[in-house]
Amino acid sequence: MHSAVFLIEFGAIILGLGLLGRFAGRFRFSPIPLYLLAGLAFGKGGLLPLGASEEFVAIGAEIGVILLLLMLGLEYTASDLVSNLRSQYPAGLVDFALNAVPGAAAALLLGWGPVAAVVLGGVTWISSSGVIAKVLGDLGRVGNRETPVILSILVLEDLAMAVYLPIITALLAGVSLAAGSVTLAIALGVAGAVLFVAVRYGRLISRFVSSEDPEKLLLVVLGLTLLVAGIAQQLQVSAAVGAFLVGIALSGEVAEGAHSLLSPLRDLFAAVFFVFFGLHTDPASIPPVLLPALALAVVTALTKIATGHWAAKRAGVGPKGRWRAGGTLVARGEFSIVIAGLAVSAGIQPALGPFATAYVLILVVVGPLTARYTEPIAAYVTRRRGGPEAAPPAADVPAAPPTRESVGAGDDAGSAGRR
Repeated sequence: MHSAVFLIEFGAIILGLGLLGRFAGRFRFSPIPLYLLAGLAFGKGGLLPLGASEEFVAIGAEIGVILLLLMLGLEYTASDLVSNLRSQYPAGLVDFALNAVPGAAAALLLGWGPVAAVVLGGVTWISSSGVIAKVLGDLGRVGNRETPVILSILVLEDLAMAVYLPIITALLAGVSLAAGSVTLAIALGVAGAVLFVAVRYGRLISRFVSSEDPEKLLLVVLGLTLLVAGIAQQLQVSAAVGAFLVGIALSGEVAEGAHSLLSPLRDLFAAVFFVFFGLHTDPASIPPVLLPALALAVVTALTKIATGHWAAKRAGVGPKGRWRAGGTLVARGEFSIVIAGLAVSAGIQPALGPFATAYVLILVVVGPLTARYTEPIAAYVTRRRGGPEAAPPAADVPAAPPTRESVGAGDDAGSAGRR
């Protein structure tokens, strides 16, 4: 009987996602907000809470985030990653200053104390790699010139989590400085080792994984990705970072074949991830904290847009690409919820959980919209003011094939990746 209920519930979820995706496709907008609203409707406190399929959906959601980051990693080589990190680390510092500080300040203004300030600063700092990866695919922007800038910021944030999460865990647990330092050293060592292997031995890994049989290639790539992601998470490094670095390590025909084979799985489990987020949000907990969360969301949406615009301008991207980069970075999601969940489990501030949920829910819905409409709105405002974009745009010129030095430079169109 339990098995039958599970099949009915999970089948209804998948069917509903398909219908919502078709509806969104007809009107040419991202289906992510619809997936989240569906999760709210059928989650805790919703219209018809689900029960039998909840555990499977949770596992599927985690696999969805891993596949999203793996597919992003497949778009770039290890040399691309290293060169972009070297060139974009100032953008990571600006990102931290503009987006973590407002969250920390809000916690202090609400009287929640310094530990809660560190937690909320992390919630507002980290963009959602999962949501942004999905949005880039939905809008067809993976090959845009601003995309390497966006990915560099996301990777810097994800790698920063290898430092931040052990620190926040130690603060919440009240452990000694020595114990916290050991945890941090292990996390940094694992992240550095995986990146070194990806850069130094990527071709050997690709040769090991390579297979002319699509079935064997799918099984090996998927198994390797889940294995590395699990080990990384066990060692206090993000599973998403591990999956991204696996994608970076694969190259050539292996990467192209894996990309085509894994795309349908990525779309399925990514949709499950967004539904899972909604399923675990009680609608009744949102209204009491909605106004302060909305105010903080507005502030940090603007600071994220400013971060992306500044970073893209610094990389030589044209005006339109700068606004697209800023708008794409607005969404928060999986990492923010993980950070808030740690604080809720520690019991430091009862209102922090609902506040973070409302904040993330607002920006995870608004994020795909800002990704799509920030650039057109900026262009309209510029035209109204009689700025340089008021003139008719020049004809698009196909970009030259990117080199290691040219990735991230140029204007708006053209391929920035290696595929």
